[in-house]
Amino acid sequence: MGLLGAGILTTTFLRGALATTVEDNVREVARTDVAAQQFDLAIQNGVLTVEPSDAARDTDLFVAVYSPTGDGELLGVAGGRGATPPDLPETFPLDRALPRENGVYTLWSEDGEAEYRYAVTVQETRNGGVAFYTQLVAAPLAGVNRTVATYLGIYSIIAVITIVVGAIMTRLLVTLAFRSLGQVETTAMSISAGDLSSRMTDIEPGTEVGRLKMAINAMLDRVDGAISQRDATVQQMRRFVGDASHELRTPLVTVRGYAELYRMGAIHGDEQIAQSMDRIEKEAIRMGGMVEDLLALARLDERRDVVITEVDLRPIARDAGLDVRATSPRREVTVIDTTAEAEARPAPSSTPAEPAAKKRQAPAITRAGATLAMLRRRARTAESEGAETAETEPATSPAGRREPIVLGDENRIRQVVTNLLGNARRFTSEDSPIELRIGVDPTEETGWIEVSDHGEGVPDQIKEKIFQRFWRADTSRTRETGGSGLGLSIVQSIMEALHGTVRVMDTPGGGATFRVAFPLASRRDAEEHRDLETQPIQPPPA
Repeated sequence: MGLLGAGILTTTFLRGALATTVEDNVREVARTDVAAQQFDLAIQNGVLTVEPSDAARDTDLFVAVYSPTGDGELLGVAGGRGATPPDLPETFPLDRALPRENGVYTLWSEDGEAEYRYAVTVQETRNGGVAFYTQLVAAPLAGVNRTVATYLGIYSIIAVITIVVGAIMTRLLVTLAFRSLGQVETTAMSISAGDLSSRMTDIEPGTEVGRLKMAINAMLDRVDGAISQRDATVQQMRRFVGDASHELRTPLVTVRGYAELYRMGAIHGDEQIAQSMDRIEKEAIRMGGMVEDLLALARLDERRDVVITEVDLRPIARDAGLDVRATSPRREVTVIDTTAEAEARPAPSSTPAEPAAKKRQAPAITRAGATLAMLRRRARTAESEGAETAETEPATSPAGRREPIVLGDENRIRQVVTNLLGNARRFTSEDSPIELRIGVDPTEETGWIEVSDHGEGVPDQIKEKIFQRFWRADTSRTRETGGSGLGLSIVQSIMEALHGTVRVMDTPGGGATFRVAFPLASRRDAEEHRDLETQPIQPPPA
């Protein structure tokens, strides 16, 4: 279309330019006495006579002479080199010629096929007297038409060659530029066949196809990740439903069994009835605890019942140590504050020099120790709250060192520490020591609590699985560990709700260390922290 338009426009302009040249030539020739060169002009008896001249020159121009008298009849025509003469006017009087002397006009041949340009002037002759006559000079446009036709032929050939060569070159360039789209097609076919691991290779970021490949790879990664996450979620949900059904079915079967035995009369006497009621009560308590854990997880998933305030981790760790010491007197529980200048042991622990008789008496005073620990915890909590109220800069001590005052929900943080300590107690022997450490990470701007035990530890291949709901290393569903697999899930859910992190590491010398980290109160205010998205803070590198 571009070549066609260019051809039409250039042809029009070319013909116009050539026609203008012919018109200028006709006008200039008409101003000369060209008739005197083609004819022998003479005045006889006052009448202009026109005779062909022997000295006439051969020319493409047609020269016509009209009589100066009367109506200006045509007296003679010369020139034209044998071309088809134009259809000249039969008369051209002087009064008609004078107004047209400066113009150029158009004539056609008798058959209407040849076009001419003509000009008229009034000339004077003095051969035998003085007379004025009309001179008409006409030039054919056949030469112009031949030139235009030649140009059109040449242009058409060049245009066809240009179109063919352009099509071939465009084909080659497009094929060369988009040759890698074949890989896109192949990869798309592979993906449609079910191979979601297929990816684009040979990526050139500076090209459109390269950027397309990068976008497709990113999209495939997102799709593959979403599908993998969906499959993992489905598998986790199936396992969750199965485990929850199993865990709830077991106490229900026990309760139902004792009820059927009682209805069938197989339970006799006050002692058997009391024993049956005790078993039913214990199973109901265990089932109720499991339901409470499930409700707690549901509330955490909905981000309910979370109150963000400034919390000091030190009294929480000390109270947790007192609780473990009260419930497990044989354990050595150590609380280490890495932000202080000296380590503190809030709960007295048994030493090798302690008399054996005192150790044997420990189980008998467990209940009293628990009560004492509870009273101490309440007193320490009150003192800590009073101290925090009096401080002007809770995140920094007077000496300038950072203190473990974080943003979180105190009740939830205590629940996290309690669950981690319960996990450590469950998987270690009764006399295995437990350490609680409190510290501050200035690089990540977090305060943390670590719970370390010295048991068998957590293998690397299951460190990511232990936080799944109802997941236990003991897949036989026995009650050797006494847990239902919800404790660490609750820990992870609480940490996500508080925008914190939890990770498990190996304890030097054997065992597992769980570290929970919370943003420091100096990092942002509680209102801003509560309005954050549910995305947890990225954990520091292990």
